[in-house]
Formats: sequence, C-alpha cells, structure tokens
Amino acid sequence: MPNPVEIRTLAGPEELPEWLRAVSTGFYRGPTVTDEEVAVRSGGADPARTQGAYDGARCVGTFRTMPQRMTVPGGAELPVCAVTNVTVTPTHRRRGLLSGMMAHALRAARERGDAMASLIAAEYPIYGRFGFGPASWVTEWEVTVSRTGLDRRYAGPADLGDGGSVEIVDAGDFRRLAPEAHERFRAGAGRQGAIDRTDRWWDLQCGILRFAEPVAPPFHAVYRDADGTVGGAVTYSSDDVWRAKLPEQTVTVADLFATAPAGERALWRFVLSMDWIQRVRTGLRAPDDLLPLLLPDPRAARTLTHADFLWLRPLDVPRMLAARTYPTAGSLVLEVRDKDGYAGGRYRLEAGPEGAACEATHEEPGLSLDVSELGALYLGDESAVRLHALGRVTEERPGAVAEAERLFRTARRPWCPDSF
Repeated sequence: MPNPVEIRTLAGPEELPEWLRAVSTGFYRGPTVTDEEVAVRSGGADPARTQGAYDGARCVGTFRTMPQRMTVPGGAELPVCAVTNVTVTPTHRRRGLLSGMMAHALRAARERGDAMASLIAAEYPIYGRFGFGPASWVTEWEVTVSRTGLDRRYAGPADLGDGGSVEIVDAGDFRRLAPEAHERFRAGAGRQGAIDRTDRWWDLQCGILRFAEPVAPPFHAVYRDADGTVGGAVTYSSDDVWRAKLPEQTVTVADLFATAPAGERALWRFVLSMDWIQRVRTGLRAPDDLLPLLLPDPRAARTLTHADFLWLRPLDVPRMLAARTYPTAGSLVLEVRDKDGYAGGRYRLEAGPEGAACEATHEEPGLSLDVSELGALYLGDESAVRLHALGRVTEERPGAVAEAERLFRTARRPWCPDSF
C-alpha cells in the first residue's frame, strides 16, 4: 500500500524550489525551474500561506494564498483571501489533495477575518463545490483599425477635447506615476471587483523584477487631465511584422485604466491612432467596456474571448453585505446554505444607496440559495431572476426574487483587471 500523502504548509523558504518545481509540472510549463526563476518567484510566496502535498520528499500538489483588498459596489474595500498556484501532479489526481488544501486555507481565512476568498478559475467545474461562484466576466476584442471609422490623424492634446494629454513615459516614470492613479481608479471611478496592486506587482510590470525568460519591454503611457494630474495609464507592446514592405503590426494592450471616462477615451484614442498599427488586441476588459461602442463602427471589434474570470467564496456574510451600497432601498432575508459551515445561516439585509446593515436573524427567509450563488450575485453582475429560472435560487416569499434583482444588480458590470 503506498505511503499516505502529507499536506502541510512549507517549513521555510528552503522548500520553495521543490514546491515551484511542482507548480511548473502541474501547469505543464516544464519539469524543472531555474535558479533565477526561483529567486524571482520566491519573493511573492509567504511560506506560512503556502501549502504542499508531499509524497515522501516529492511535492505533488501546490496551493498558495495571499492577502488582497477588493473594491465592492459603492467604492469600499474588503480584505480577501486570494487563492493561486493550485495544482495536483497528474500521478496524484483524485485523491482529495485539493479538497484538503482548500479546507485548510478557508479555515485560516475565516480565522484571519477575511470577508471572502477569491480566485481565477482555470477550469469552470472545479470550484463550485467549494462554495465559489463566478462573480465577474471578461471580454477581449481584436480591433481592425482601418475599419473603425476613427480619424487617425491624431495631433496631440488638442484632439482630446478636454484639455488633457497623453504622454509616453519610461518605466521609471511609469513606476512613479501609475500606482497612485490606480488607487484612485479603484476607489473612485473604478469597477467593483478591482483589486489592489502591490509594490511587487508594479516592479514586475515595469521590469524592475524579471523572470529568466527574455521578454521585450513594453511601452507605457499616461493620461494627464487639464490640470496635469495623472488620471490613467496604458501598457502595451507591438510585434514587428511586415509583408510586401507593408506594415502589419498588432498592438496588444496589457493594461489600461483611467479615473474618469475622458481619460479612458483618450487612452483608447491614442492606442488606435498609432501609425503602422493594423490591429489592436484589447486584453481582458469588462464586458461593458467603452469599446466597441467608442468606435464609429463597432463591428471593427471582433470578440476573441468572453468568459468567467473572478470567482468569490463568501466567508462573512454580514460583513460582505453591509460593506457595499445598493441602487435602491429595500430589505431582504436570505437563507444561505453552506455545507462547509463557514457562512451558512439566515441574515436580514437592510439596504440602500447610502449603505446597509446586515445581521443574523430567525425571521422566515424571502430567498434561499447556496453560498456559491451569493458569491455570484455579490458584485452585481449575476441576475437573481436568471438564477431563479435555473433553479439555483428558491423564492420563499412572493416578490423576493424581484427584490433581490433590484438590490444586487449594478449599473456597470464588475471587472477585475488583474490575474493572480
């Protein structure tokens, strides 16, 4: 009989090379990792929040969490346990390793006081059984620039019409200017679902930290409003393709955000007006991004990807529901089922545009649902009416589904711009 596999947190940094080898194996990146890659990747992993499944000395499963701050509807933020680097080696599948590591992580998150857990699901069917629900989606477009109908004779700030300007900056200036603007984007004009970016994130984005594989550095530009304040930024790269002495370049946008619509329009106008560029790939955007309707001919934008992205797992329902705002005043009693016991119970929500209160109650519920469906509803993207039609939400009181629809839906769809 084979020896049992042991699940445990890492004893210290000395165990990270073997753990990273298992990550690389699980994601089919290769059976080894270089010393340079270990040095860079180790800086983002806290051994105390990093789990491995060990068959003897060999790591055959990986699981890591990290602290995260997430913007919720209304602009407040909540502490979240972000789950990443989840793998099981092909030889050790179907042995409950993921279930064991997930249970340990969720217990620890609840004890820390995290309101939710989050993740980006590699496969859709895996995480619902752990109480996660898809809370936001993303869309990627490829724009054929010649068909947009835009006047590409971009002459600079005067063309923007708001006194603002776009300026290409080097990585050092971008590292200095962009983080503060991103925090204002998250807290103000940004979307619910946006997450904080650490110093390490910015160092990687700006090339201060690099993985071993050679990558051409991207370009960076910032938008300044009429007062000179940085109100947005874009990071992009371009290939170098020519056919029959004609340019066939494609620009790929890695990141684009702005604190106000004027800045977002200006940055897209800048990207779409560059000479030689035939196509622009937008990166993963909110499904209701200003593109493609920003274009005189929206059909110039072809959808490449439309898929679920950010998944949420409620851990503290009263804290979650009280933290966000709601488009209209109303009250609702929810019966939340949670087979793992972290967030189950009956809760009364008193909601409104200025804030909300939520507490446990013994009142009869208006709506009953699984904790994963609450995760899907929380940021305002999913429809209670649709979930009810699918049989995933039960209406215990007439009118409760319609009330949930009015309370939870938001005017703009949530968006998480970052993978983790």
